[in-house]
Amino acid sequence: MSEIIVLSGSPSMVSKTAALGEYVAHRLRGHGRLVRTIAVRELSPTALFTADTMDPQIAEVIDAIEGADGIVVASPVYKAACSGLLKALLDLLPQFALAGKVVLPLLTGGTKAHVLAIDYSLRPVLTSLGADHVVQGWFVLDTDIELGAQPVLATAARQPVDAAVDGFADALRRIGIDVGAGVDVGAGVGVDVDVRTGNVA
Repeated sequence: MSEIIVLSGSPSMVSKTAALGEYVAHRLRGHGRLVRTIAVRELSPTALFTADTMDPQIAEVIDAIEGADGIVVASPVYKAACSGLLKALLDLLPQFALAGKVVLPLLTGGTKAHVLAIDYSLRPVLTSLGADHVVQGWFVLDTDIELGAQPVLATAARQPVDAAVDGFADALRRIGIDVGAGVDVGAGVGVDVDVRTGNVA
């Protein structure tokens, strides 16, 4: 079965972004997907910031990303952009590493003033890596994420995030990447989320 990679770009050990990534991974597994979560902060900082692509850990992560059919990219917003930690990893990927993959961008932050960072900060980076199937993502207020063994989202965040994840799963199916047998992803068909208004269409 094809693999989905969930990248968490938070540098914090206790992270709302990582919790969001776990929530998304759990929902994708409900779609019959094989999901692997990768916390970028657990990679060698020396290798990351010296661009050492020969480091075994870094090389394995790059191979996993290139071999995946779908990528979820989750990051906190710092200075109106994704984290430097996440950007350091993305900078190490080959130029067209995301070509042919479905990509779901997710950002977290403390104020809705950062809601457009997906379109103006993260999406251009993903596009530069060859991503031509970037589905509508979502910005989640960190106050809407409850930490725990199984992360919980407030209703205001849960509904649009679920719609975005279901749309991601549906996009995988529509471009011919098989979902597990017997799994119904019909709930995600045609669901788009407008990151500017927060409306689900």
